[in-house]
Order: sequence, then structure tokens, then C-alpha cells
Amino acid sequence: MSTVAFIALGANLGQPALQLQHALDLLAKLPQSQLLQQSSFYSSSAVGYTDQPDFINAVAKLKTCLSAAALLQAMLAIEAECGRQRTFQDAPRTLDLDLLLYGDAQIRQDHLIVPHPRMHQRAFVLHPLTEISPDIFIPGLGPASAFLPLVADQQLSVLTAGKPLG
Repeated sequence: MSTVAFIALGANLGQPALQLQHALDLLAKLPQSQLLQQSSFYSSSAVGYTDQPDFINAVAKLKTCLSAAALLQAMLAIEAECGRQRTFQDAPRTLDLDLLLYGDAQIRQDHLIVPHPRMHQRAFVLHPLTEISPDIFIPGLGPASAFLPLVADQQLSVLTAGKPLG
């Protein structure tokens, strides 16, 4: 049985747009999975540790038969392949992949929390997410679009147009 998952992508070291595209290509090659859609690429300021370059962000929609835990492990492997090093919280990075939603599941186990606990507080997640899925519902919180006014003060610029796949 397949599940639709949403994955946030971000990078601000090296060539971020190329790294995001490479990560999307790798997500499309995951076993038992199909990349359905990707959002536009957005530019945003760093959150937390702000003394670093701006990020390029996007959201991918993936249909998968992988469990949430297996998908997370695959995402971590993609980050590692793209040179991700975890030096400190909110550090600059070559690639960051976050599992935002896994169907309508609410999961809390070890290093896996779904829905992503801060997704509704981040313009760089909400805008690309609602771009590709305008009526998406965040389990336990409500429609993602309801949170857009709350992040209106966060700077965000669209860089490229998203594209449906398949």
C-alpha cells in the first residue's frame, strides 16, 4: 500500500539549486517510490543561526511504499551522499531533507516526528507545500494554508517555477 509523503529540501552551501535538483533526482530513484511533484525553488534567510548564506528551499511530493522510518533512512543517505555534515544546530549545509508529512500519520518515535513539528511556523515550508498541494491538511493542526498569514513577515522569494512530474 502506498502513502503520499511530503519532503522539504534546503541547501545553502556549494551550489544549492543544483544540489536540490540532484536530491530530487535521487528521491525519484528511491525503491518502491515515485516523485509526483516538486515545488518552485525559493530563496529564504536562515532561521536560528543567521550568520550564513541564504537558503534555497523546495518541497517534493512522493508516493511511496516505504515505511516512514525507511523513508527517513533513505533521506539521511541522500543527505550523506550530498556531503551533509552535522556540525551544530541550524548550521549551514549542503543539503537538508525533512519529512514533513507521511499521509495523515502522526508519528513520534526516536528521531522521527511527523508531521514535522515546526513546519507550520516556516514560510519556506508552507509556501512551497501549499503551491503543490493547496488544500493540504496538517494532521493535528489543520489546513496548512491557515498558517500562511502567521509567517507573512518571513522573507521569501520564488526563484523557479515548480513542475508536475510523471
